[in-house]
Amino acid sequence: MDQPLLFFDCVSMCYHDDSGETEVLSDFTLRVDSGEFLALLGPSGCGKSTVLSLAAGLLQPDSGRVTLRGQEIRRPPLHMGYMLQRDHLFPWLTVRENALLGIRVRQKEPSARQKRHVEDLLAACGLTEFADALPGQLSGGMRQRAALVRTLAVEPDFLLLDEPFSALDAQTRIQLSDEVKQQLSGGAAATILVTHDVSEAISMADRVVVLDTGSSDATVEKLRNRGAEVTVEVISP
Repeated sequence: MDQPLLFFDCVSMCYHDDSGETEVLSDFTLRVDSGEFLALLGPSGCGKSTVLSLAAGLLQPDSGRVTLRGQEIRRPPLHMGYMLQRDHLFPWLTVRENALLGIRVRQKEPSARQKRHVEDLLAACGLTEFADALPGQLSGGMRQRAALVRTLAVEPDFLLLDEPFSALDAQTRIQLSDEVKQQLSGGAAATILVTHDVSEAISMADRVVVLDTGSSDATVEKLRNRGAEVTVEVISP
């Protein structure tokens, strides 16, 4: 079997506070291959966002290893895209300037090819006529589209999506989900989507992993009843 792009190898993780220790992951193992769109499904507190933070190099596991192409992740990987629930656009920068920001952080000045790539992404997300607008002049859905363009502009090897549409109304959420799926379809980048929405997981992912906290049977039954044409797995976090 080929080497996975991203691999969680018997990972355990605890959080500590004044009330004591809370274990969120215990001997957690997960493989993600290049080009795969994986959805992590489960209730709040089951460890979904912790998995993303570990993949992003923002946290280190208490035991086990998280690797990218066989190399242990010790810091945020250079070619990673991370899209959060909030868009986190800089309000004083235009949509185009926000989209180019990640590239400028990496190399100061984008190349002509990278600028064309950003313009193509803006067009694909219906933002060309708003490229010179400030974020405060956009609707919530348009701001999330701008955040998506910024995330894809750096041409990441893998994408981490942490419930990026949860703050949007249902119609906008469905539309954006379709747009994201279309943008990522056929690409080499791997994607991990964290969600608690069964419909979103089915519509976007190739594989759905349900984090089992003792109440996963109902979630799996929902997936089966929807006729999901995706691979469904149940993993204990």
